[in-house]
Amino acid sequence: MVSSLFYGNLITSNRILYTPSSFAKTSLIYLQETGSLQAQQPHTSKRENLSSYLFFLILSGSGTLEYDGTTHCLKVGDCVFLDCKKPYSHRTSDDLWKLNWVHFNGPNMSNIYAKYTERGGRPCFHPEEITPYEELLQELYEIASSDDYIRDMLIFSKISSLLTLIMKESWHPENTRRNSPMKHNIQSVKSYLDVHYMKKVNLDNLANTFFINKYYLTRIFKEQFGMSINRYLLQIRITHAKQLLRFTDDTIETIAAECGMGDSNYFARMFKKVEGIAPSEFRETW
Repeated sequence: MVSSLFYGNLITSNRILYTPSSFAKTSLIYLQETGSLQAQQPHTSKRENLSSYLFFLILSGSGTLEYDGTTHCLKVGDCVFLDCKKPYSHRTSDDLWKLNWVHFNGPNMSNIYAKYTERGGRPCFHPEEITPYEELLQELYEIASSDDYIRDMLIFSKISSLLTLIMKESWHPENTRRNSPMKHNIQSVKSYLDVHYMKKVNLDNLANTFFINKYYLTRIFKEQFGMSINRYLLQIRITHAKQLLRFTDDTIETIAAECGMGDSNYFARMFKKVEGIAPSEFRETW
């Protein structure tokens, strides 16, 4: 770990280069570098093929980002979240910017970033409130500067909190349709599944019940709730099955029927796919 204050012709930068433990690198989301900078004159920074994920927050000024073939204009309050294996460059405008940033990585970060983009996450977004992001970055800096013996775990906790905030911003505003009647209808579909999961449910009947085109329903449900209708239905059924396995003496056949999965062999197969163990093993474990 190195903490340094750098004065140059292009930037003034206060940063920490962090060396995580081998445990952190193999088991946690770990810190690589964090800090802040104030541009001293317009300049461009270019990177590619870094085994890193970058988040930065614009505290003042403005600039541009080139990423994945697209140019993004950035202003105060904008956040940027990038996979640094891809080429990217960012440039401050004449309105010289001030940034807080963090570089991090982890064994599962590629899957987390894939989920972020799958949910509609963009390289740049503008949250309603930047204070939580600013506070987390400051806390990361302070933890990395400390000699706390559980520092890597504390860093993991703060980066996880940061990723949680980022994931909440992953929807495109135009996809949320907060005030549209269709959004209300889709919520009604979800509520219907919550109540009728024990019955046979198929897409055609669901679309007819709510007077929605089934292809549109499939697309918009996944956009709004982050998973397919079938996946959501399976999640509800497995959750209810776990409750019955733990707190009743019902047979596997009875539980399969009560969860709307009919055939006990199919139920057992899907339960193991989701939970990693058979229903009987789950019951014995608990």
